[in-house]
Amino acid sequence: MENLISKKDKIFIAGHLGMAGNAILRAFKKKGYENILCFKRSELDLEDINQVEKLMCQEKPNIVVLAAAKVGGIMANSQYPADFILRNLKIQTNLIESSWRNNVRRFLFLGSSCIYPKFSEQPIREEYLLKGYLEETNEYYALAKIAGIKLCQALHKQHGFDAICLMPTNLYGPGDNYDLNTSHVLPALIRKFYEAKKNQTQEVLCWGDGSPYREFLHCDDLGAATLFVLENVTQKNINQIKKINTDLIHINVGTSKEISIKELAKLIAQNCNYTGIIKWDLSKPNGTHQKRLDTTLLNDLGWEPEIKLSEGIKMTISDYGKLCF
Repeated sequence: MENLISKKDKIFIAGHLGMAGNAILRAFKKKGYENILCFKRSELDLEDINQVEKLMCQEKPNIVVLAAAKVGGIMANSQYPADFILRNLKIQTNLIESSWRNNVRRFLFLGSSCIYPKFSEQPIREEYLLKGYLEETNEYYALAKIAGIKLCQALHKQHGFDAICLMPTNLYGPGDNYDLNTSHVLPALIRKFYEAKKNQTQEVLCWGDGSPYREFLHCDDLGAATLFVLENVTQKNINQIKKINTDLIHINVGTSKEISIKELAKLIAQNCNYTGIIKWDLSKPNGTHQKRLDTTLLNDLGWEPEIKLSEGIKMTISDYGKLCF
C-alpha cells in the first residue's frame, strides 16, 4: 500500500521540544524523513495568529503535526485553569485554521485521553466523547482539546480538510516534566523515589490513596503511532473498520493495560532500589478512578505498541539519572 505522505513532503512539527513532539520528530527521522520544519518558541509564537499565518504562507508545509500544548498534572490544572484553556485554544485554533487556509494536505492533532467523561464505561471507546461530565481536576484542558477535535471535524465535514486526531493515554519517557508542582504522576514518582534513594530518605509521601488505575504509553510508541496514522489512515479506513459511515476522526492510542498508582509506586521504587516506607497523602486528590482506553480501532487499522511498561520505566529512570548529573 502506497504511503499517504512521502519523503518529499515538507513536514511541520509544532511542539518538537516537548516530550510528545520530540518523540514524533525522532520517529520521522528514524524512518528517513528529512524535510522537517521545527521552530523554538522564540522563533514562532503559536499563540500569535500573525506569526502563524506568516510562517504558513512563507513555508507552505504539506503536512502539519500539532503536538504543541500547555500541559501539566492535577496541581497545575487546578491552579491555572484559565491558562490551560486559553493558551491551548489559541494554539490550536491558530494552527488548525491557518493549515486549512494554506492548503495543508494532511493535518494531525494530538489530544489527550482526558477528553472523555469522568465516569466513562471501561474501556473507553472513541464514541464516548461528550457522553458525560468531565473530571473536574483537568476539565479546562480537556475542553480545549475537545474544541480542537471538533474544529478539525467541522473543517473536514464542511471543507474536506484532511485532519485526523490522536488521543494518547498517559505518556512518559525522555523529555518528561519532573517538576513536582506541575508534572504528571509517573515522572513525579520517579523523581521522588530516585531522590529518596540518593538522599537515603526513610519514607516517601505520595498523593492520594494509590487506588486509581492508569494506563501508560511510552512516548516513542506514540511517535511510531503518529507516523503510522499519517502514512496509512484516512476517514475511509476508519469507516471500513467501523462498518458504518461516521464523522469520527479521533483515534485512541494506548496499551489497553492498566496499573494501580499504588502498584506503580512499588514498581518505580523497586527499579530505583528504594527500600524505605511508602506513605499516602489522603488530603490530596486521586483524580479519575479509572481511565483505560479501548484501542481496538487503531489495532484493527494495523498498529500495536512495542514498549512494555516495566522496560519503559527502566529506560526512563536511566534518562532521569542522566539529567541529574
